[in-house]
Amino acid sequence: MFLQRVGNRGIRLGALFDRAAARYPTNVLLLDHDLDIAPERGRAMTMTDVADLVSDFGSRLWRAGLRPGDHVVIHKSNAFDITLLAVAATRIGAVPVLLSPQLDGETVTALLRRVDRPYLITDAAQLAGSLPDAVFALSRRVLLASGTHERATTLAELAGAPRIPALELPADHPTLVTHTSGTTGIPKLAVHTAFSLQARYRPQALATAMMRRREPVAIHVSFVHSRLFTALAIALLRGFPVAVLADADPQRVAQLFARLRPAVLEAHPNTYMSWEQLAREPLRPLANVKLFSSTFDALHPRTVHTLIGASRRRSPKFGQIYGQSEIGPTVARSYGRHRSPDADGRCVGIPFPGMTGVRVVSRDGKRPTSSSPGYIEVSSDGRIRTYLGEQDRFDRQADEGWWRMGDLGYRTRWGCLHLMDREVDEIPGFGSTLSVEDRLFSRLSDLTEVVIVPSENGLPRPVVCTRDDRPLDQQAWRKAVADLPDMAAPVQWRQADLPQTATAKIKRLELARLLARTQHPDQGRAGAPA
Repeated sequence: MFLQRVGNRGIRLGALFDRAAARYPTNVLLLDHDLDIAPERGRAMTMTDVADLVSDFGSRLWRAGLRPGDHVVIHKSNAFDITLLAVAATRIGAVPVLLSPQLDGETVTALLRRVDRPYLITDAAQLAGSLPDAVFALSRRVLLASGTHERATTLAELAGAPRIPALELPADHPTLVTHTSGTTGIPKLAVHTAFSLQARYRPQALATAMMRRREPVAIHVSFVHSRLFTALAIALLRGFPVAVLADADPQRVAQLFARLRPAVLEAHPNTYMSWEQLAREPLRPLANVKLFSSTFDALHPRTVHTLIGASRRRSPKFGQIYGQSEIGPTVARSYGRHRSPDADGRCVGIPFPGMTGVRVVSRDGKRPTSSSPGYIEVSSDGRIRTYLGEQDRFDRQADEGWWRMGDLGYRTRWGCLHLMDREVDEIPGFGSTLSVEDRLFSRLSDLTEVVIVPSENGLPRPVVCTRDDRPLDQQAWRKAVADLPDMAAPVQWRQADLPQTATAKIKRLELARLLARTQHPDQGRAGAPA
């Protein structure tokens, strides 16, 4: 799209911290954890410190043998150094392939085969845990961010390498590979270029235009997600102090936010759901938040209403952007204090003028409606260039400039896109499961999660989680579902037992399979099935 293309020279990811240091050398990056690659650096660094660290490790990777165009898979224990190592790799022209620490060894092995003998950065903990010995044969060289292993080289051994200046490759050259959520099986490897990431940067940067002062930004986003890189670029290149969180535990976050007083928050929808309890904290950790931002899926209206209500700013906003790993941000909508907990949570917004487009393709030859939604397709220059090792699969989803999102929905006469369901999650004859889940959240304040999945006996089955795993109030449940489509009796689980992706999405198909194996499916209980 025109406004994404004009003057787009690429995001220059490898020089991100160099540029931030040149503009705001004393600006601060805060962490809630120690870096595995450099614990001595502590949890507060200036931009000059971070730029030096990235330069150091980029030079170590060069000494290890990486050269422009080489792939390096990064699969290590969860920490922000995943992101720093990725930037260090792009700084010398290599292409980082980021794999979530949550992926099991079998999945990592399958993805290593798809990359075709890359370098691998991991750590001793992963090698002793989920990773099989096969990763050594599948990798050109194994490097360790922490710990030791007789068959691997530690990054610490490469210290003192001569510094390599940042390399700048063409804007259309691959610069980053991330994986999709994997909710339907083995994740796909999405190939981003410097051009496509910069195209994503532009609509997202609009959200910070309302920020007049350089106030603290707090980010809790998966370290292997492309969104983190554009979020960092937006904040750091404008001089905002940034806190990056690895731990989303509400009690620890409350203490941190009470000291930091962030003005901008960026997090996954499920993280925001868990942070609803921060609104009741006497420390008032959300009091200074002016902008809540989420760039993944639609949030439940109750969550939006609760979090905005906890801010004491004059006009706090919740910026919701609907997008996907493969395409970036596509449509957006903002909410203020008027947002009702009973509002329609399916309206996810309108396209960015001059940057993104959206259309809904009919499935039955008629205009898509709420009762007969169509296929959602979008256009954006932020689209990835391919799936690594799966070009045919990429081509099946791409229609010239349009990209099929895998979601069902419709548009109103005013142009607002309504998201109803994932194609694979649609339950024929039931209507929108997401809409029903929204209504349950607004009616039952004790719910922390509800997921409606198909059941073998015909009736869809809701899986519910409650605050502190308290028993579900059955009387309140019956009242809440009285006017909703018929469902089987709810099954109560601990939230930690739900199968989740790296961005905390619930793997609905896997959850349905787990339920099908339950010996007594009509008996709800706390905990996963035996």
